Amino acid sequence: MATIFTRIINGEIPSYKVAEDENFYAFLDINPLMKGHTLVVPKQEVDYLFDLDDNILQKMTIFAKRVAAQIKCKIECKKVAMIVLGLEVPHAHIHLIPMNTESDVDFRKEKLNLTPEEFAQIAKELSE
Repeated sequence: MATIFTRIINGEIPSYKVAEDENFYAFLDINPLMKGHTLVVPKQEVDYLFDLDDNILQKMTIFAKRVAAQIKCKIECKKVAMIVLGLEVPHAHIHLIPMNTESDVDFRKEKLNLTPEEFAQIAKELSE
């Protein structure tokens, strides 16, 4: 059975797409810690990031770097954190989170409550 991320990549579940190429898909996290919190996922369905082929992992990091640069350019922040975390979805993914302090990337804190219009505007800004 396809993971939720595969279903998002395939367009079966709507998402706020930020970037895409032949191997990867980046979209806004619907439970963001910060405005612009983005997930980067390989189109290949692999549970654990470090089970990816070395070449794909390298390309994923470079893809994430380009997305992070766009986030840094469009969202006011000091840096963009890259975090590999999560057991709830069996599909490798990287979190890219704009940050001004380390507490901005604390997954125990309350998530932002953004409207669909706010998500759409952020995705539009990041994909330009």
